[in-house]
Amino acid sequence: MSAQLRVTLLHHTPDPERAVAVAGRLCYAPVSAAELAHEMSDEDVAKLVRVLVRSGHHSALEHASFTLAVDGVSRACTHQLVRHRLASYNQQSQRYVNFGAADSFVVPPSIAADPEAEKVFLAAMEHARAAYDTLVEIGLGEGRGKESVQEDARFVLPNAAETKIVVTMNARELRHFFRVRCCNRAQWEIRDLAWTMRGMVREIAPVLFEGTGPNCLYGSCQEGKMTCGRPYKAEDVDGVGAAR
Repeated sequence: MSAQLRVTLLHHTPDPERAVAVAGRLCYAPVSAAELAHEMSDEDVAKLVRVLVRSGHHSALEHASFTLAVDGVSRACTHQLVRHRLASYNQQSQRYVNFGAADSFVVPPSIAADPEAEKVFLAAMEHARAAYDTLVEIGLGEGRGKESVQEDARFVLPNAAETKIVVTMNARELRHFFRVRCCNRAQWEIRDLAWTMRGMVREIAPVLFEGTGPNCLYGSCQEGKMTCGRPYKAEDVDGVGAAR
């Protein structure tokens, strides 16, 4: 069975746009941040957030963070995700958690669309699962500990193996993440994840995440000779920021 992407926003900085605005305003204010938090109107907050983003004063954006639970993605996807180093991660362990019969693999759409390719792919996945189960059985039969057995047996599992991960990013890193991973040149799975995350955080902080997404959505492509030649347009994105 093919795994399906599921993203849940677990929690976030309360009133993230106000947190960012207060942090940015403090640099130029003679009063405390606590006073600013009460004095600034919603209009002041929105205006200042836009000024901070436009001026490049992005350190203030680091005071707003978002924690999301990501399920139904492949190890190939999370290998890319954790390259975004200004973030915190906790991933389901293949050492402590057995990859059992109920677990799935992620099937790339291009393979799922071709019956012959899908047949080959699924056969390889089931062969890997069978090899894993056999190695676990042999190891347990030899009296080795469950964790020791599973940490060695996992070597036969493919990048397609489903995993789960919790990720926390601040608003500054999220804006960068959306710029590079919403791009058409990003690998399809992490691109789907990025657009989904973008839609979720934009519902919470629409001003803070204005102008996010690939460069081509708002101007020219920055990929140079590597451009995909298929730039996004405003009509390609729905109201909450998901690619159509």
